[in-house]
Amino acid sequence: MRYVIYGAGAIGGVIGARLHLSGRDVALIARGAHLEALRENGLTFISDEGTQTLPIPAAGSPAELDLTVEDVVILAMKSQDTVAALDTLFAAAPPAVTVVCAQNGVVNERMALRRFPNVYGQLVILPGTHLEPGTVIASASGVYGILDLGRYPRGTDERAAGIASDLEEAGFGAVAREDIMPWKYAKLLRNLANSTQAILGLEERAEDLMARAHEEALAAFAAAGAELVSDDAFRERFQALNRIFADSPAARAGNSSWQSLTRGSTTIEAAYLNGEVALLGRLHGVPTPVNALLQEVATEVAAAGTGPGAHTLADLEARLAGG
Repeated sequence: MRYVIYGAGAIGGVIGARLHLSGRDVALIARGAHLEALRENGLTFISDEGTQTLPIPAAGSPAELDLTVEDVVILAMKSQDTVAALDTLFAAAPPAVTVVCAQNGVVNERMALRRFPNVYGQLVILPGTHLEPGTVIASASGVYGILDLGRYPRGTDERAAGIASDLEEAGFGAVAREDIMPWKYAKLLRNLANSTQAILGLEERAEDLMARAHEEALAAFAAAGAELVSDDAFRERFQALNRIFADSPAARAGNSSWQSLTRGSTTIEAAYLNGEVALLGRLHGVPTPVNALLQEVATEVAAAGTGPGAHTLADLEARLAGG
């Protein structure tokens, strides 16, 4: 069984690196300068154990890899890139290939299921960083991340159990779950703050604003009938991680949206995080002004190419008050 990491950034790169180090057959799919660096020098993997250079094969497209039904394709690109990636995969892969959505948000699985029957959702709690071409950083020690998974929309099987076993051997916490999507909705609740780092930068906090964003999300989830696991259950699962802080080379920078804009990206995932809450609110008559604003402003900041920190909390509050 080969693991094809489609989107070898902070999440995909760390997953691919650890699977490779545990002896699994791995291929990476990347693009641009990151792909060039991977092909020329291998993957530079920084963790609490030091810096390693890993000779993992890298491709620019699924069409380069001769995919078979034995392959496991792990989608790790941002949600705004999923449809284009799936269309490319659909043209290159056998219909029965295994597709695992190691992504934030709750819509990637549905997009994949339009094209492939064997789709698995994956909870991703993995502090990682990708800011330089060819380099990824794992910012948890002992257990590198939590990567529970299950069939979409629900259920589990031998394939899920086998993937979970391989991930456990690679240093992750991984459980095959019957009910993976309630875990992903709980993670979505925590990802609503991604936009604030992209908008405000790393210094300014927005606790009150995020409390309101969470209240909107919970009301929208309830109106839509979306299940999510309890805070206690999620926190207990999260406690398996030992994050690396302070001056370690493996310490994490900002969240994934902050990293995207720091790398110069002009797109952001906000439409699939805050925008998911806004969508559910509009469908079910629940006001979601904070999440709608965060989606709008984060998208503006990304498109302008100004990088994180283009606005202050006062700016957001003023726009919110102005309707």
